Amino acid sequence: MSLAVALIGSPELIVLDEPTVGLDPRVAGGALDPVPPAGRPGVTLIVSSHVMDEAVRCDRLLLMREGRIIADTTPSSLLADTGTTDAEAAFLALIERDRAAGAATTRRARREAHERQEEDAT
Repeated sequence: MSLAVALIGSPELIVLDEPTVGLDPRVAGGALDPVPPAGRPGVTLIVSSHVMDEAVRCDRLLLMREGRIIADTTPSSLLADTGTTDAEAAFLALIERDRAAGAATTRRARREAHERQEEDAT
């Protein structure tokens, strides 16, 4: 109902924050299927959700973890890039990849700092 009311004014941008939270699971599964503004020219729909089944219904995905964007992709590219078959597994794979990259960066930074200290000491 809220989405229908939002469309009355012919907005150019609609933001849905957790649109299916609190809905009966039987209803929630189809709540964004199809999302009405998606086919309307000039209308941008932003959906913020932690439910990956909702996310893969969007054209584009920005996946965030701990306040950082760890992926800017499409649903099909997300699955292909992670070698997974569902969005939840793909997101978990991205988290692990990001964690490993962060650990490598931290190790490299510590090693470089140590090398600078040794150079400064000589």
